[in-house]
Amino acid sequence: MRVAIAEDGALFREGLALLLQAAGHEVAGSYLDGDALVAAIADDPVDVAVLDIRMPPGPEGGLVTAERVRALRPEIGLLLLSHYAETHYLMRVLEIGSERIGYRLKERVAGVQVLGDTLNRIADGEIVIEPVLAKRLVQGGARHADTPIAALSERELDVLRLMAEGRANNAIAGELFISTKAVEKNIAAIFTKLGLPGDATVHHRRVLAVLAYLQTGRIGGPVS
Repeated sequence: MRVAIAEDGALFREGLALLLQAAGHEVAGSYLDGDALVAAIADDPVDVAVLDIRMPPGPEGGLVTAERVRALRPEIGLLLLSHYAETHYLMRVLEIGSERIGYRLKERVAGVQVLGDTLNRIADGEIVIEPVLAKRLVQGGARHADTPIAALSERELDVLRLMAEGRANNAIAGELFISTKAVEKNIAAIFTKLGLPGDATVHHRRVLAVLAYLQTGRIGGPVS
């Protein structure tokens, strides 16, 4: 996989390049800011662009750069990185796109296995959400006894959390040590109990539906 990096922190940028190479990926370019990355991929497309959210140009230059990359080269996957799990960053990321895109914490991708898994999922067209944020959103809803999410069983809450991370059925099954059929039954029950619209069998649509539900005032307002 060919990957381009835009990160203004020299140590993290070089460390990320080494991790990518260790995972068997080609680092097509490593840049200090979003402008340089956009100029590079205009002539030399890559499979995935890895962007620091808080980098030049501007205080949230990574998000601006991601929008530019998606407009210029919609086939390129995007991985947005931050030191903080912020809901408003997640919402901005999802406004950029609902496929081939991810939002992860820098500290969580500082390993070959996690970084490789994240990039592979993005390249395969998935949405990848930071697990810490997904867990926080689900737990926030579960604490409110007067909302439908409180009626979910412990297993259904586990499935909901993994759905919010963008996990596919087979990945959820592997994580929870249950069958894919059991995952499908739990997802159907979750959609019924929460009254979620849309097709629960279409991966990115169901992720968006779950995240939209978790962000509403029905679970006590946004989590930041």
